[in-house]
Amino acid sequence: MLARTADNLYWIARYVERAENLARTLRVTDRLSLMPSGADTDGNEWHSTVIVSGAEQGFYGKHEEATPENVISYLAFDPENPSSIRNCLEAARRNARAVRTALTSEQWECLNSAWLELPRWNETRVRGSGLHRFLDWVKDCSLLFTGGTVATMLRRDSYYFTRLGTFIERSDNTARILDVKYHVLLPEHAEVGGGIDYYQWASILRAVSGYRSYNAVYREGLKPWLIAEFLVMREEMPRSLISCAAEIKDCLDRLGEEYGQRHECHRIAGQIYSRLRFGKVEDIFRQGLHEFLSEHIETNDRLGLEISRSYLLG
Repeated sequence: MLARTADNLYWIARYVERAENLARTLRVTDRLSLMPSGADTDGNEWHSTVIVSGAEQGFYGKHEEATPENVISYLAFDPENPSSIRNCLEAARRNARAVRTALTSEQWECLNSAWLELPRWNETRVRGSGLHRFLDWVKDCSLLFTGGTVATMLRRDSYYFTRLGTFIERSDNTARILDVKYHVLLPEHAEVGGGIDYYQWASILRAVSGYRSYNAVYREGLKPWLIAEFLVMREEMPRSLISCAAEIKDCLDRLGEEYGQRHECHRIAGQIYSRLRFGKVEDIFRQGLHEFLSEHIETNDRLGLEISRSYLLG
């Protein structure tokens, strides 16, 4: 496969997944913002979303304050934000058009339909309850594309490059959503393990569609260390860090076999998987959850760069 084609497929998947992940992050932020808080922490949820989305420099270069309206506008619609939901969906469709013959009809129709529907959504339409309808629509588009990929693509290099893009992006996002809890500080008068703390952790789980799954695995209620274990080290959870690492490693192994050569990206992928597979949640909290997640995001970024150098246009 030409590197340009592989690059387009990889980035189509990353853009679609990124749009979904931003929708999930905005949804959990909206949930958290509804909780009562002290005057000194009002709006902190929206500021935290800017930080964990990696958009702090661009956002504060344009806006003075992280109000709900400003954050939603920048992360969802701003044409100057390369990672806004609008730009992600437009970039995915643009890349898809360049490699139309490498996609199945179901994949193309999903991306093209989303592109045609996108102009109907604007900042006015998403005010109030319209926000949830928009975010649900974005998630539905992504899930439809993912379903089409799994159900209709031949299991060859085109499929593995597409899936690599999905899981590199998803791993980054799960770490960032979990890190929201670090940035959203409890009001001084609130008790860790109290009502506000419980609601915040429940919102994190719902952001990754993991609330019911968590309760099916654990019977102890919502515990921070168990939630961290669930989202980091439980491979049966499809959005967990280890599940993403396993999928990435498998895709790279298949590509290594198909092309008859292994690269630095294979070593890094194996290293990430082994660390998650044989690590313990106690070690994560001993290191510090925020520090662990920051290190994972950095290593995941490095893995993405090595994949680009080895197979794509990087």
